[in-house]
Amino acid sequence: MKHHLDRPTARLILESGLVFEGVGFGATGERFGEVVFNTGMTGYQEILTDPSYYGQIVTMTYPLIGNYGINVDDVESHHPHVRGFVVREFCETPSHFKQTESLEAYLKEHQIIGISGIDTRQLTKAIRSQGAMRAVITTSETETSLLLERMHEGAIVDAVKSVTTQTVYRSPGAGFRVVLVDYGMKSGILRGLLHRGCDVIVVPATSTAKEILSWHPHGVMLSNGPGNPEDVPFAVEALKELLGKVPIFGICLGHQLLALACGARTKKMKFGHRGSNQPVKNLRTGRVDITAQNHGYMVDADSLAATDLLLTHVNLNDGTVEGLAHKALPAFSVQYHPEARPGPTDANGLFDEFVEMMKSVQEGSFVPCQSVQI
Repeated sequence: MKHHLDRPTARLILESGLVFEGVGFGATGERFGEVVFNTGMTGYQEILTDPSYYGQIVTMTYPLIGNYGINVDDVESHHPHVRGFVVREFCETPSHFKQTESLEAYLKEHQIIGISGIDTRQLTKAIRSQGAMRAVITTSETETSLLLERMHEGAIVDAVKSVTTQTVYRSPGAGFRVVLVDYGMKSGILRGLLHRGCDVIVVPATSTAKEILSWHPHGVMLSNGPGNPEDVPFAVEALKELLGKVPIFGICLGHQLLALACGARTKKMKFGHRGSNQPVKNLRTGRVDITAQNHGYMVDADSLAATDLLLTHVNLNDGTVEGLAHKALPAFSVQYHPEARPGPTDANGLFDEFVEMMKSVQEGSFVPCQSVQI
């Protein structure tokens, strides 16, 4: 069966047995992964190139995607990391002054299968009720029953090692020297540090504490990244050694890894937070920020009591942990994205907090966070 412009029929098949039939765009073939949804109205290019989506089939809940095409300025890494892309309608004739190519051409270039013309509301409700699950997106005529038997091919394995930089590189600056550990870093984090004049050394996720400290940093930034934080034990061990020796700021996966290093636990969420409109309350100030988020795991709030971590931020939608600070050492973290690409800039000041923390440690005036307003 063929559709307009000779586009193939495509199917999205969930491990629950639910099948969606639509129109394929981009590449052809079969791709297995974990199906999730993102509620952002814009920012599909940043979403496609966010390494935290490694191994996932991403559904956009906003109905029209692709209307401003693709440009070279709004990528968050060198190439896309999603395994499939699901939309209600994709724009065949995009228009934007920065556009260099269409969304369809971009997906085809990077061998990513897209499917359009399905009821993304029904799909999102299925994920919300049953949780994120394995799925396959295909333009082949393979029997559904045979594809269901192969769902194990969607398992996400060695996610962090698959997306981290393989070499150390430096973006020089005249300010504080920061070692940025790349667990699947969005380039917006690097830009946030460079904007504040930091001298940034980006290192692989597998770097040891000794290797990180050999750069004599004023601070260490822990980036975002994909997968289960408990699958990255080498990072947790490195952080245990770094605590107390250098100021630390963790974002997203970096936040979860810092929590594990301090003795807390993490757990998988039913369907996660992925979007640009998550309200987060700062318990220290009472301020509420609208934040950009992308995660399927979270820190277990009940596990914090046995640690030296203080809960500093909570999600106002579901009460989950959004921020932590060490009670005695210069270390803090947030579950959301202060660089917010795409998303609001409410939390951008967290980069400034990190710079101030490094400054206070250098001057000997650092005072740890010891209380919050509940």
